[in-house]
Amino acid sequence: MEQKTARLTVLIDPNKKKAFEHLCATQDITPSQVVRQLIRDYLAQHGVSYQPGAEPPSGSQN
Repeated sequence: MEQKTARLTVLIDPNKKKAFEHLCATQDITPSQVVRQLIRDYLAQHGVSYQPGAEPPSGSQN
């Protein structure tokens, strides 16, 4: 897990959120773990590299 973290707020349909949380629970994984993996996969898919734990580039938002 990353040493430093930043909060990301996502607005989704309440029923979709409930279904997502239920599915995560049945797989014994947290929703945060799934979202972090989705983000890593998305960055890799688009060829974006990053250094875990490194400071974000200047001008980026936390």
